[in-house]
Amino acid sequence: MGSQDSHETHPTNADTSLPTPATPAGRDGLAALLARPEKAVIALDFDGTLAPIVADPDQARAHPEAVPALAALAPKVAAVAVVTGRPAGVAVRYGGFAGVPGLGHLVVLGHYGAERWEAATGQVTAPAPHPGVAAVRAELPGFLDRIGAWRGTWIEEKGRSVAVHTRRADDPQAAFDLLREPLTELAARHGLIVEPGRMVLELRPPGMDKGVALSDYVRGLGATSVLYAGDDLGDLPAFAAIDKLRSDGVPGLLVCSGSTEVTELSERADLVVEGPAGVVALLRTLAEHL
Repeated sequence: MGSQDSHETHPTNADTSLPTPATPAGRDGLAALLARPEKAVIALDFDGTLAPIVADPDQARAHPEAVPALAALAPKVAAVAVVTGRPAGVAVRYGGFAGVPGLGHLVVLGHYGAERWEAATGQVTAPAPHPGVAAVRAELPGFLDRIGAWRGTWIEEKGRSVAVHTRRADDPQAAFDLLREPLTELAARHGLIVEPGRMVLELRPPGMDKGVALSDYVRGLGATSVLYAGDDLGDLPAFAAIDKLRSDGVPGLLVCSGSTEVTELSERADLVVEGPAGVVALLRTLAEHL
């Protein structure tokens, strides 16, 4: 980021003034977005950013004000992209994005960009899944049982990846730490990698990450500025992609949806807001200013 400035947390309130990013690069990114919104991309993670983190990911839903805020903002920018590790169709369903007036410029890049859903067509496009995912899915239950890590953990099947959650374990962090190395070895045997998150370890094909998805999308659209908001370790590649875009002359603004569980993002962000409610407030304020 190249800045010694402190990072600020901006609580949600009725104030319609835009927060000031804590870094020069962030301030440049916001200024570029405001100057040419029709060439700007607003990119957002889903879980922890648009939707509060919950114990059961199947129960995750977008913040109740997220869709109205996106519908107000989307017509004023080049595109809004939701970049998520979830299957695109699941994110669309849990987000409530389908059939919403004003969201014609919305795209969901699911499975870290391997799938794409576009609001304009309502269709999902995707290549064939990696064969290692099916192999790992079949092996995981017995694998977890053998290493004594079954109690309190559970498997989420995500189609193009599979995740092991520890949030329900008696000691979530201990279970996470116990599983990380053996799951990494299991993934490697099947040509996969492990992506750690907030009490979750996801086994997925290499080359699938939010940074690649975001960079390809922004460059393909010819955007002249980009905002990215995320909350978890899986968002670090997207932050790195923004840094690279900046070095190539595309200003960007990095936003952290604040979390006490993950501090790496807040330390690198230009702007920290208070979770999904803070992200929604920022989107709504941007829409008003544009």
